[in-house]
Amino acid sequence: MIAYNGSGPYCYTHCLCMMLGSYAPAPAVVETLTGSPFGMQLVAGETPFFDPFGWDPEIGLDAAIAALGWTCERECGGSADEAPDRLRAACAWGPVLAGPLDLGLLTYRPGTPAAGGGDHYVVVLAADEDTVLLHDPQGHPYARLPIREFTTAWRGASIAYLDAPYVLRTRFTRVREVAAADALRESLPAAVRWLDGRQDLPVPPGTLGGADALAALADAVAHGLAPDVRALLAAFGIRVGARRLNDAAVCLAESGLARAARVAARQAASVGALQYPLVVEDDAALAAGLRRLAPTYAELRGEIASALTD
Repeated sequence: MIAYNGSGPYCYTHCLCMMLGSYAPAPAVVETLTGSPFGMQLVAGETPFFDPFGWDPEIGLDAAIAALGWTCERECGGSADEAPDRLRAACAWGPVLAGPLDLGLLTYRPGTPAAGGGDHYVVVLAADEDTVLLHDPQGHPYARLPIREFTTAWRGASIAYLDAPYVLRTRFTRVREVAAADALRESLPAAVRWLDGRQDLPVPPGTLGGADALAALADAVAHGLAPDVRALLAAFGIRVGARRLNDAAVCLAESGLARAARVAARQAASVGALQYPLVVEDDAALAAGLRRLAPTYAELRGEIASALTD
């Protein structure tokens, strides 16, 4: 098993690592602590994500922050006129984790503006009356853009899971020392709950999780995958799904859960193998790969749960 190192859409994880500085564990640990590897969902029966039923990055960030022994202040809401003032006030204390925001409206990026470009997180370093200075973990350190344009992206109007606009986290404070290994071990019951399919979180009607989601996605492939769904999987879904599972496999192995780690590693390889048939539109192979993957989430759940009772 080899840990993956390289580029990829790990925005909130890299932002949290920036905020925690020298106290941050490896990004693989942070991502695993968010709970993201432990499931798959088909939102509203249409949009696939390789993360658990009912999960979103806001839930994941809060879980990782707490697991690592930190607290922060989370603020949101207000008008487009008020939000820049709140951002400037937060920056006076220190760096700010901002998001989710619309990736397609960050106008320093090539190909923008294009609303609905996907959810994204950045670390804001400074903000004045005219300009925002930020680290964008997807390849743009020290990016600058006009504060009005940043505010438009920051509103996150296209992000379905966002309850209120202009979300920021600041004043990160370490309240207890937690070793990465301990945080991972303590997060395992939550991983089992995600793999069980949590029913305590709101989801859009028609949303499916786990094996049911993969079976429905395989059926959609067999009947002709919508172009926007194919594009989402090709540019984001497969890449992040395979990486999350590989990171989980490494973390499970380091936590002494060898059998669970082997299942997660096999899942990572299976998800990664979907990229080629997806892009070349070999839909028979793609659907077959999704169906083979479906039972592995219950297998992973069983191995983690068994390890907790040993």
